[in-house]
Amino acid sequence: MLAAPGLQGHYAGAMAGPPALVPRRGGCGVIRWVANISMLFTEVPLMARFERAARVGFRYVEYLFPYELDLDEAAGELRRHGLEQVLFNLPAGDWAAGERGIAIDPSRREAFREGVERAVEAALRLGVRRVNCLVGRRPVDVPEDELRACLVDNLRHAADRLGRHDIVLLVEPVNIHDVPGYYLTTTRQAVALLDEVARDNVLIQYDAYHMQIMEGNLTHTLRTHLSRIGHVQIADVPGRHQPGTGEIRYPFVLRALHEAGYGGLVSLEYVPLGSTEASLREAAAAGLDALGLPHPD
Repeated sequence: MLAAPGLQGHYAGAMAGPPALVPRRGGCGVIRWVANISMLFTEVPLMARFERAARVGFRYVEYLFPYELDLDEAAGELRRHGLEQVLFNLPAGDWAAGERGIAIDPSRREAFREGVERAVEAALRLGVRRVNCLVGRRPVDVPEDELRACLVDNLRHAADRLGRHDIVLLVEPVNIHDVPGYYLTTTRQAVALLDEVARDNVLIQYDAYHMQIMEGNLTHTLRTHLSRIGHVQIADVPGRHQPGTGEIRYPFVLRALHEAGYGGLVSLEYVPLGSTEASLREAAAAGLDALGLPHPD
């Protein structure tokens, strides 16, 4: 994770110069790789995916939501397999019904704040230091100034509550082709929102899959806004499959990101073509082995 100017304590220090490019697997070399186990290793139930990720060589995992899990069991799986969970999302409304966040909705303020409290509890029990906010689809018939004021107020509230525990709040731009009506759709919009929220512990979750669709120009954008980016996720375009199946040259993009000084994490948040293990081999063969991508031998 990167520190924006003025960040102190837990958030500082990530902008030191990048280490030498020494490829090592497991996230201890060039890049600290993260397995998103909501999308990877789905051949087995969620609680069995921790072991699968560790077996391949991952040190870090993330998943969408912890709120329906037995947190003691999840924490036990992390400890048992020597893993660190690095991220989950704030409660995002009725996911099955298509909601993708409620921070933008003035009628859901109370529900949003209740969700923040649930996130704080889960983060402390799981040792998580980054929580992502999906801001949501734009409600109909609500004036823009009311939407914006609600969103900024909610993000300030979440940042303040999380910040008491040295937890970073992330906000994520998402493409409107996969999520029509989503409010936050570009890096520039996200930077402007962070400026308005004005909290040191609020950074951008930069999902290269979404941003390739919405704006392209990935390496320039990453370099330009490096100090505002707290987490990176990747998948290829089109299809959201493993790197190497589409148009993004991830070895080039990630080397440029590393050389620019990024000291944070890179999460594999893709839908595997074939088994997860086969997809990791394919991504490694497409050039990510040189950047330390964990994969089966």
